[in-house]
Amino acid sequence: MKTISVGDLHKRIQSGEKLNLIDVREPFEHDDFNIGGLLLPLGEIRVGETAPIDHLKNEEVILYCRSGNRSGQAALLLESQGFAHTVNVVGGMLAWKEVF
Repeated sequence: MKTISVGDLHKRIQSGEKLNLIDVREPFEHDDFNIGGLLLPLGEIRVGETAPIDHLKNEEVILYCRSGNRSGQAALLLESQGFAHTVNVVGGMLAWKEVF
């Protein structure tokens, strides 16, 4: 699993680059504030049940949550399911809100 700072992620979003952003927070957190990622709560990512994002197994997948903890767990779980390029947003949306 690689990591990315919120500053670097913001630059990539602003550049218009196509990104595979996955928000692993709960729906109420996503509704409150999000940066445009697909909502897939950590609790819904189960071994052998990654169908909503299976097409991304060979692409970079950037995961974020509130603090970076759940997204780190999700990255490890996805890697165990064959996802080759997972990236965790360091500090999550707490860090994002501090910077932006």
